[in-house]
Amino acid sequence: MQRVDIAVVGGGIVGLATAYALKGAKPGASVVVLEKESRVGTHQSSHNSGVLHAGVYYPPGSAKADLCRRGKSMMERFCADHAIPVDQNGKLVIASSEAELGRFEALVERARANGVAGLAVLDANQLREVEPHAVGIRALHSPTTAVVDFGLVCDTLAAGLDVRTGVSVTSLDEAGGRVRLETTGGELEASGAVVCAGLWSERLAARSGCSTDVRIVPFRGSWIALRPAGAALVRGNIYPVPDPAFPFLGVHFTRRIDGAVWAGPNAVVSLSQPALLARAAAFGGSWQLAAAHYRTGAVEVWTERNTRALLRGMRRYVPELREEDVAWETRPFGVRAQAVDRRGRMVDDFVLGEAGRVVHVLNTPSPAATASLAIGESLAAVIAAAVP
Repeated sequence: MQRVDIAVVGGGIVGLATAYALKGAKPGASVVVLEKESRVGTHQSSHNSGVLHAGVYYPPGSAKADLCRRGKSMMERFCADHAIPVDQNGKLVIASSEAELGRFEALVERARANGVAGLAVLDANQLREVEPHAVGIRALHSPTTAVVDFGLVCDTLAAGLDVRTGVSVTSLDEAGGRVRLETTGGELEASGAVVCAGLWSERLAARSGCSTDVRIVPFRGSWIALRPAGAALVRGNIYPVPDPAFPFLGVHFTRRIDGAVWAGPNAVVSLSQPALLARAAAFGGSWQLAAAHYRTGAVEVWTERNTRALLRGMRRYVPELREEDVAWETRPFGVRAQAVDRRGRMVDDFVLGEAGRVVHVLNTPSPAATASLAIGESLAAVIAAAVP
């Protein structure tokens, strides 16, 4: 049996950032990252919009707001130090109707309270100076919002770490002040462990004896790429005003670091993880979630298959977009691990579970990628305090 100081389960961006922080916090300690795929960052970490969020949306004073703000600054420094391209192409959050103005004003106040730099409220004419082909009655401009390739960030983080790919962890047990991990590559013993397993986080927590009040429901989000003529209509990132009545954001546009423009994503329950769905189906909160949002879910499924509805949603913000400007056959997608509580609510915050010398990361919603280095720093401090 091999012995190490700390094992990190999961080679996504949060797991890698945690291991990276641990190497700095505990010089000389042996830290190993165990990743079940053949390379790091192959799930949520490299299948997202790539946006470096400035902190517009999150409740002032919350952990999310603080971690996003600190994490974005840390990520930009990390990228500068490692020659990773970052494009500060900005974001417009557009109110398209009078009915959205109340929520829009609340969003503006929240963003200002969070200290987001360079904010400006624009009228219908001013917003077109930022996005000439966009329409709306008012917009919040966040010029410091940026985009980056988080997959490349994962590869760069992993280059300086002891990462073992193709190794799945099947169970964790603590006994005698040590953590024993059963893996497909044999047994491993550590003084402590951090589990950042994404879709499998809650299931591994249960196997290690850490009781939780959440279940993971997998949601698939797919984007649609624009052809060059359509992409030319979007300079940066165009977002709608969030509606708290709906669990997801809705159609928005992202100009990615490679210059491609994606519209979306939608959000439907992923059927590619039957074991996770079976576990979620045995949880009362999942049924309450379904009862509360079945109409929204039905609309998401219908819209995904209806090109007219998809185009109509895009034209709400970029009316010049034509059907031939959309590459309907190009639909990149990712699967998001979403924690749901017993009351059927999607958990909108980071959730940790601790069982002795094991810390379980049970929910890392957006802006987890942006905040990953700050989250990793916080997790490293927790486990470093638990491990002599």
